[in-house]
Amino acid sequence: MLEHGGRLLRAAHEYGMPPEAWLDLSTGVSPFAWPVPPLPAAAWHRLPEDDDGLIEVARAYYRHASLLPVAGSQAAIQALPALRHRARVGVLDPGYAEHPQAWQRAGHKVERAAADALFSRAARYDVIVLIHPNNPGGERFELDALLALHASLARRGGWLVVDEAFIDATPGDSLCEAHALPGLIVLRSVGKFFGLAGARAGFVCAEPALLVALRERLGPWTLSGPTRQVLKLALADTAWQAAQRERLHATSARLSALLARHGLAPAAGCAFFQWRRDERATAMQRALARQGVLVRRFEQPHSIRFGLPGDEAAFARLDAALASWRTVETKRETTP
Repeated sequence: MLEHGGRLLRAAHEYGMPPEAWLDLSTGVSPFAWPVPPLPAAAWHRLPEDDDGLIEVARAYYRHASLLPVAGSQAAIQALPALRHRARVGVLDPGYAEHPQAWQRAGHKVERAAADALFSRAARYDVIVLIHPNNPGGERFELDALLALHASLARRGGWLVVDEAFIDATPGDSLCEAHALPGLIVLRSVGKFFGLAGARAGFVCAEPALLVALRERLGPWTLSGPTRQVLKLALADTAWQAAQRERLHATSARLSALLARHGLAPAAGCAFFQWRRDERATAMQRALARQGVLVRRFEQPHSIRFGLPGDEAAFARLDAALASWRTVETKRETTP
């Protein structure tokens, strides 16, 4: 299993602090969750049904007519490689590590590369996998460039897979508004924007034939009945969505400014997190953890990702923890 954020119970055990004592900034999940109302009992008692209206609401939200609900985009990431014969796959690096692992596990030849290399050497690949905006690197791509890249792959029967788990705060940048083009596969996550990571829900936007094959691979009841009920309400709540976008952008900008004040100006980020390249990443993560602040560390490259603090107390706590770390770091650097 690869390393992920959100391992709060493990950190609590390792550092001897109860889970409720922590400020968890280790994921890109919004701290501002859509308010889930009480659900009808039938959602728990009956098997989920595909014709419950969820698809229609999802089509309106994603502005795409051909989509499939899945148990989080992770389910699609693991299943898609099995739908192709052995291929040469280019995957954005650094990026979400589950993508290359899934393609490698299925027997494909995987090459990790920076975005400019993937675009310029597209002819060498059968499949290209991008994350937009990238996690953790924050790269963004022009829609025209993405569509041109897709066209060059599709002419040879190739795929462009775009993971848009963090796109909901900037929906105008999404490829979902493109038609269901052959070889264009867009992955969407509900957990990040709506703060509903525990629902394990997402959607795949793609041509109908590919969705049929993917559905056969995944089997029935990819989403639970309660999850389907919640999604129908959340995806239709346009007023909450508009307010959420404003709140996420403002909070992320505030986080970036806070990090900069502590000499940790982010290398990149988006509405859901800020990312700092730093050779001191391991020491910084441990120092913050000793103060009950959990952040996500990456080995390649050495870096730290900070999720969004959810309120004034969380910002104050992160500010104090970073100040304490800087004091210790300054003493260490100036001690002969």
